[in-house]
Amino acid sequence: MDISKTTCPDCKQPLKIVRMACAACGMSMEGEFEVSPLAQLSLEDQTFVIAFVRSHGSIKKMESLFGISYPTVKNRLNAISASLDKTFQAPSPNLYVLEQLSRGEISVEEALEKLS
Repeated sequence: MDISKTTCPDCKQPLKIVRMACAACGMSMEGEFEVSPLAQLSLEDQTFVIAFVRSHGSIKKMESLFGISYPTVKNRLNAISASLDKTFQAPSPNLYVLEQLSRGEISVEEALEKLS
């Protein structure tokens, strides 16, 4: 199976990781594990993102590395960004307040005030 594929070849629904194992000791875990948004990119796009990060975001270096023009680099980055935007879910603004409450940093009354 091609590891870069993240959708079912039959029904096209997203695949989930259900088993993880340690190659060294053989310990394994089963469950439903989410695939990160970056891992959902094609292997080619993952390589492009890694190269972009390693080149410290230099489009000039990307032009040289991939032998492509500035507009091509920008278009590729825009396409990857659009793909990531589809999978990215920003945390709820209330999450921070609830985390503060669970850590005891704020009272229930303060949390209710911030949430309203």
